[in-house]
Amino acid sequence: MEQLKDTGLQQKQAIEGDDHWTEIIKPKSNLLDLRLAEVWRYRDLVMMFVKRDIVANYKQTILGPIWIFLQPIMTSLMYVIVFGKIAAISTNGVPMMVFYLAGVMLWSYFSECFNKTATVFKDNASIFGKVYFPRLVMPLALVVSNLVKLLIQFVLFLIVWGYFVYKGQVQPNAYLLLFPFLIVLLAGISLGIGMIISALTTKYRDLIFLLTFGIQLFMYATPVIYPLSVVTAKYPKMAGVLKANPLTHIMEAFRKGFLGSGEFSWGWMGYTTAFTAILLAAGTVIFNRVEKNFMDTV
Repeated sequence: MEQLKDTGLQQKQAIEGDDHWTEIIKPKSNLLDLRLAEVWRYRDLVMMFVKRDIVANYKQTILGPIWIFLQPIMTSLMYVIVFGKIAAISTNGVPMMVFYLAGVMLWSYFSECFNKTATVFKDNASIFGKVYFPRLVMPLALVVSNLVKLLIQFVLFLIVWGYFVYKGQVQPNAYLLLFPFLIVLLAGISLGIGMIISALTTKYRDLIFLLTFGIQLFMYATPVIYPLSVVTAKYPKMAGVLKANPLTHIMEAFRKGFLGSGEFSWGWMGYTTAFTAILLAAGTVIFNRVEKNFMDTV
């Protein structure tokens, strides 16, 4: 009799949900179910992939992590020579080195997050085919690992920026407090677009070949090597097109806060925020939709 009671109690506990299962087989979920709670359960896996990416990027290199500093410095110096000296593009009185370093730092974060997220299915097909975990973990790990690199480069930027602040050649203001929010927007846009492209590349491989070329062209449609005010003054119609690019307002807001030179509007910042939220939600839905069957096409 006691055994029957114990068995009945165990069955009752199982029905009431006292047993915690690691995986539940259930019918197809709602299209708008982003499954973020499941991703949160795998947060330790995100950090493991972050460590893997950081180590893999600089393993078996002579200079190692020093490349994190050398890349933006060398690129900024090249921009100073080509766009600042030869092309004579105005920086609105801001010292060229710190102007280009700001653009290079932000653009590098966006482009690397976008490029790696856009090929996440192709690059990790061998892992996805062997073990289950929420596929959204992988692009999130890429964004976080590149964030570590960005923060290191931001320290370099602060050193150069601090020198010019001391010399009185740049005038920072309270808008620099928006920096963390700007990085969230930058990460959200790169993640959203990257997930949409990664979903498309499972069927249309041609998009992979267009990524590198396309991201280079997109840089010139974003005020990375020139201030928006220069385009507004010379080509007012083109300025309207640039303002439709949400990255434009992130770049300009950063320069407005740290360099005291840039166009900032709360209205355009609201537009960028809304665009990022919609893009990120759409990208997550499409990514989750494709991940269920992508192994059949990759």
